[in-house]
Amino acid sequence: MQNHFVRPRRSAAPLPREEEFAWKLAAVAADDAPLDADVSAMIQNRIIDNAAVALASAARPAIVNARAQALAHPRGDGAVLFGLPQSRRVHAEWAAWANGIAVRELDYHDTFLLADYAHPGDSIPPILAVAQQC
Repeated sequence: MQNHFVRPRRSAAPLPREEEFAWKLAAVAADDAPLDADVSAMIQNRIIDNAAVALASAARPAIVNARAQALAHPRGDGAVLFGLPQSRRVHAEWAAWANGIAVRELDYHDTFLLADYAHPGDSIPPILAVAQQC
């Protein structure tokens, strides 16, 4: 396992793109390392958990507003918004925003382990959005 040390930086302090946290997270997500059955099952469980809590909050005002913001940034080859047809695609960063809010609105997650580096609800929506746009 490789550890990545992250610290805040001033915006005026240039940072090579490969050192940015988002870049490193994308590299991990794009890694083609083989997955064993237990890892695959856990990934599936966490995606199902995210989808369930997103759907539970789909009609709440925060999600309706975030979805409207995302829909103002259409992109034909972009990412989808939870609960909308696959044909309605938006820029990945806006899908990550709206889908992330949908996942975290009610915060009904039961799969967060203290050993994890980040909550799955904060990681899965942006990873899915980038994967869909790519």
